[in-house]
Amino acid sequence: MLVHTLPPKPTGLTVSPQDVHKRNTSEVFLTSWDSHRPDTFVVSARWPSRHRFYLAHNGLHDPLLFAESVRQCFPLLSHAGYDLPYGHHLIWQYLSYEVTPSVMGIGTGPTDLDLHITCSDIRRRHNGELAALTLHVTALRDGKHLGGAQARFSCHAPSVYRRLRGSYAGMTDAPGALPPAEAAHLVSRNDEDDVVLSPTGEQRVWLLRNDTSHPVLFDHPVDHSPGMLLLEASRQAALAHVHTEHAYPARFESTFFQFSEFDAPCRITAEEFPAYDRNDRRTQVLATQNGELTFSSVVTAHVLPSAS
Repeated sequence: MLVHTLPPKPTGLTVSPQDVHKRNTSEVFLTSWDSHRPDTFVVSARWPSRHRFYLAHNGLHDPLLFAESVRQCFPLLSHAGYDLPYGHHLIWQYLSYEVTPSVMGIGTGPTDLDLHITCSDIRRRHNGELAALTLHVTALRDGKHLGGAQARFSCHAPSVYRRLRGSYAGMTDAPGALPPAEAAHLVSRNDEDDVVLSPTGEQRVWLLRNDTSHPVLFDHPVDHSPGMLLLEASRQAALAHVHTEHAYPARFESTFFQFSEFDAPCRITAEEFPAYDRNDRRTQVLATQNGELTFSSVVTAHVLPSAS
């Protein structure tokens, strides 16, 4: 069995920012990993009891903490498990995940969990480098099922990525002024700086805000709207549509069709979607740019029992 654990840092996190493509050590939520057999891993994670962006919801951890933890597994396992060189670019294709609200409670200290991961549909290039893979994730907290996820991403060498991006390569800021933010309380946010939607005057239609100075969503320069920004936009649009403070967005089914660019307006729309349970509210959120679909997500929010 391989066991890989770095010396503890003051924050209690042991995986380096470089391993998960972050700059800020405090934004690294993974702590260690091990592998018992090929393509199967256990990754340990630690969530802080309080975070400046991933906020508590009715005493529960922010479900996007789980999404970000899964996202951090992409680069960690690509580099550590499949020998992908640092500097390669990872591109999301889809991410579906669901958390169990009853296991997402915030305690008095950090929350520790284990992510049990199996990798499938692994593709390599002619030189042996990893080209793409799918992660199947089961998360346990103190032996209880906290959540599950399935995600796929592709990997690209810097030279290939530059060709793929063309004139957009190296563009790390949106031209012009940042559009005004939607009212924070309408999108279940406390701080306007964390609002990623701008009102358009149309009902359930917004513009995406690419605030490249945001310390969490734009931890480092990128040349397009990050995946976590689009997930946050889908969460905010869904909660604005559901319009109840007791809605907990527990399930996301998201597909990334193409890059959302900085140089053209990106429209975010929300529409009601059929729900499977009377206590659920499902919303389909679409991102379109220049008339083309770039991202879609169906967000399922549970109306918590305390609100019944």
